[in-house]
Amino acid sequence: MFTKVVVANRGAVAARVLRTLRAMGIGSVAVFSDADANAPYLALADEAYRIGPAPARESYLDVAALLGVARASGADALHPGYGFLSENAAFASAVEAAGVRFIGPSPRWIEAMGHKTRARELAAAHGMPVGRGSTVLSGDTASMLAAAEAIGYPVLVKPASGGGGIGMLPARSAAELPAAIDRATSMAQRGFANAEVYLERLVERPRHVEFQVLGDRHGSVRHLFERDCSVQRRHQKVIEESPAPDVDRAGVDTLADRIAATLQDMGYDNIGTVEMLMAPDGTFSFLEMNTRLQVEHGVTEEVTGIDLVAAQIRAAAGERLADILPAHIEPAGHAIQARVYAEDPTRFLPSPGPLAVFQPPTGVRVETGYAEGGTVTPHYDPMLAKVIAHAPTREAAIERLVAALGEFRIEGVKHNIPALLRLLDSPEFRAGDVHTGLLPEVIARS
Repeated sequence: MFTKVVVANRGAVAARVLRTLRAMGIGSVAVFSDADANAPYLALADEAYRIGPAPARESYLDVAALLGVARASGADALHPGYGFLSENAAFASAVEAAGVRFIGPSPRWIEAMGHKTRARELAAAHGMPVGRGSTVLSGDTASMLAAAEAIGYPVLVKPASGGGGIGMLPARSAAELPAAIDRATSMAQRGFANAEVYLERLVERPRHVEFQVLGDRHGSVRHLFERDCSVQRRHQKVIEESPAPDVDRAGVDTLADRIAATLQDMGYDNIGTVEMLMAPDGTFSFLEMNTRLQVEHGVTEEVTGIDLVAAQIRAAAGERLADILPAHIEPAGHAIQARVYAEDPTRFLPSPGPLAVFQPPTGVRVETGYAEGGTVTPHYDPMLAKVIAHAPTREAAIERLVAALGEFRIEGVKHNIPALLRLLDSPEFRAGDVHTGLLPEVIARS
């Protein structure tokens, strides 16, 4: 097992990983930018190093600075968290080349799944259901229009090397396509330093269902069931739950088994999430694979009792999956997570500022990197906390989450709790009739 791990991230995920490292008896090293110098989770680490000023490109995305911390601290492993460099194959390779184990999939898997069109091709080659889409678009207007016609309108323009909903734009006709491609290309270049985009068939009112997997370095892969992440704003997840409500249970379980078997045949070797789109008719198609710990991993932990961070670390250290996971895992109850953001609750624009009051609820799981008196800066994602409620039934989990969000006290910044409560109280959500456009619909009629 590792003796000391650098946590190359910030906020809630840094706190989450540091907590598990302490429980495992592994030395921990935190990093911080000037903006996070007083972050409360730094107290959880055995050591903490400044890595630069507030802008992410000068701190959390500074590969040389992070490798310097690994060397200076004598760490033998690095956990990337999520976001930032967690899915950067070049970074993972640089970490390994420095003699430090990267706690995540091998760089080849990060590279293979990081480019969306190549990941779709790989999934299709191994028999996964993949919806209609194109290869990377050229700059030729005629070929772009031909690709869209072959797929069939409406289409969605998507960055080939990105995620998080950035640069995803619909086009419902040939007249709308060129402008959508130009804008998506520009956004992809700014967001991911790669202007490549491609097309997918736009499914109206779909559900977003993803499957948690874990592999080891000995050829084994298992799934830990699914999460429904359909409630989104601007293509970004806001509420996630497990198990998925109102689905063909046997069909979803069969798909989960198929995904795990496929990844085992392929040789996948650490944590990952296969994201699928579920059409209104119940058919599934492959969207992408995230080769890292997910923001919403906590709901899976709540229903399975598995510490996914610990499992990820143990797999990276070379342990066998048979020793990491119980032989049989059965989900217990229902878990729902709400992401609390410092943002306007109707327009969803970031709201940086001081946290004059920050009092999270009790009686539920709360993951956060903030404390009262801290400041939400404009330099990073404005997520304040993740509130996770677990109960024997979905109805009870919803009620527990509603009560917890009502108890949360935040002053000094705007926040999205009013929007979350309206969504959780909507008849559609209560019935499990969720889709990716539900939140805007609920807000529009409020």
